Amino acid sequence: MDSSHSTKESGDIPIPMTNSKSSKAASPPLVTATTKKTAKQPLVSRWKRGLGIFDFILRICAIGAALAAATAMGTTSQQLPFFTQFFQFKADYNDLPAFTFFVIANAMAGAYLVLSLPFSIVCIVRPHIIGARLMLLVFDTVAVPLVTAAASEAASIVYLAHNGNSNANWVAICRQFDDFCQRVSGAVVASFIAALIFVVLVVVSAVALRRN
Repeated sequence: MDSSHSTKESGDIPIPMTNSKSSKAASPPLVTATTKKTAKQPLVSRWKRGLGIFDFILRICAIGAALAAATAMGTTSQQLPFFTQFFQFKADYNDLPAFTFFVIANAMAGAYLVLSLPFSIVCIVRPHIIGARLMLLVFDTVAVPLVTAAASEAASIVYLAHNGNSNANWVAICRQFDDFCQRVSGAVVASFIAALIFVVLVVVSAVALRRN
């Protein structure tokens, strides 16, 4: 009797074990989820940084292609050795508006690519940034039709220069102005390469933003 009475007076309350077991059972998933999240973040950062480096390399290549196209076309001129008192046989790029537009479009594309390099570096240093990547995506998308239109328009003129058009009585001038045609043909190829690189840049930026 004394022992039971002392137990009641001590005021000890039995603690149920169900809550502690349930809390212990619930704690491991939280620790596991946090570990998976922290392990995934460095992997995504490395992947985005790799995309940024690839973007920077592509922009360097596009600068070379666009400026080479503009320079080759803008310095193209050929004068035939034979001429008369009233006529001088000369071919110059600014004789055709399509070639003039070609030079302006590729020069603008090359200038934009040079200005975009610092933003591409920012995307490498801070791979999770969205503002700079979105800006590059917008301007790259605008550059694609600009360069493609210039290259396509110049390509049509080059085709006529090489083959002519018998229905319109247009003769093929490349038989005489061979140096002129070779330079403008090379410029058109370089411009199409720049347009293709712009398309790849758009895809790279879209993928990088999608992964955010």
